[in-house]
Amino acid sequence: MSAVSNFAPSCYGGGRSISFSGTATAADSKFRSNMALIPRPFENDKFLVSRLALCQSSRATKDLTVRMAIVDERLARKGNVGKTSEILAYDLIQGALVRWSSIMDRSFPDPPTAVFLHGILGSRKNWGTFARRLAKEFPTWQFLLVDLRCHGDSASIKKRGPHTVASTALDVLKLVGQLRMTPRVLVGHSFGGKVALSMVEQAAKPLARPVKVWSLDATPGKLRSGGDGEDHPEELIAFLNTLPKEVSSKRDVVNALIQQGFSKDVAQWVVTNLRTNGSPGSSSSSFSWVFDLKGIAEMYQSYEETNLWKIVEDVPQGVHVNFLKAERSLHRWALEDLQRIHAAEEIAAEEGAGVEMHVLEDAGHWVQADNPDGLFRILSSSFKGIKT
Repeated sequence: MSAVSNFAPSCYGGGRSISFSGTATAADSKFRSNMALIPRPFENDKFLVSRLALCQSSRATKDLTVRMAIVDERLARKGNVGKTSEILAYDLIQGALVRWSSIMDRSFPDPPTAVFLHGILGSRKNWGTFARRLAKEFPTWQFLLVDLRCHGDSASIKKRGPHTVASTALDVLKLVGQLRMTPRVLVGHSFGGKVALSMVEQAAKPLARPVKVWSLDATPGKLRSGGDGEDHPEELIAFLNTLPKEVSSKRDVVNALIQQGFSKDVAQWVVTNLRTNGSPGSSSSSFSWVFDLKGIAEMYQSYEETNLWKIVEDVPQGVHVNFLKAERSLHRWALEDLQRIHAAEEIAAEEGAGVEMHVLEDAGHWVQADNPDGLFRILSSSFKGIKT
């Protein structure tokens, strides 16, 4: 399994294709020879230092094939200086059988690619463990995990407003275009679900045909928040805006959120967006938020208001849209929405497209955390039977 990152250049000897993770620069998009990549793979969704090199061997110079090499993990842990792409920060997790080729050599078919999109106040780390599991089960696939605009490592990349579902989807389309990928599967959780639908709405390419789209616990129309006692993102964003940009303790933030009425699970999840200030190993104990709350507030408002029923009720040929409802969802799935999706299923089937509704049992809104095994079983159907 491999995970590719777009980090500082460094070249090493040839080796077997293996696992990579990271973010890319403009130069990376051209896949130039002798370009090295130093990634930051996740272990238990936390960064560990690992050094991976993308080098062109002497043999590769002749046949224009770019090979992937990995440096011994003991050496790999010595450095992880990286630089973020001008579009979005990302990780590319690759199955063990994925073969990498330069743009100069198209003799190898592009590996099938799945794109995973997080929700509001999330990051690509939310999908790390799940994507690695998929890569192990489906070794010919690669999985692109991105930090959406205003989130995670992408928060440092200045984006022009408005910060909407549509502009967020366009960011991802630009990234996959830069990386010369044609995704066959799009998976979006919550806000990311609408982003995936918007990607289909905005562009025929670089999306493949057929392409399968998964909207996890997100309806295509107006958002209906849950009832009393449930966590409301709009209120959460507003409260986070009252907190200082720099805090001395994650525990204090968790306690403040719980006292404000948010659940412990959400409070602990939110503080994963805090990053230690100072250099590694320093005595500094302060933390800063990695997200852009002002931009995120705009994104959430767009999420509530964006209506993508048209793409569901008039699905392009070769597109299969899947909705997954969490059994204990924080968001109300109105009977009208469910009926409308089921009606779209019949229409799409007649026109060579597809719409399908799924239910994930024993799961709340955080589907990949609440029932990862159930979600894995449901999503696995999208990675079977595709010719590679």
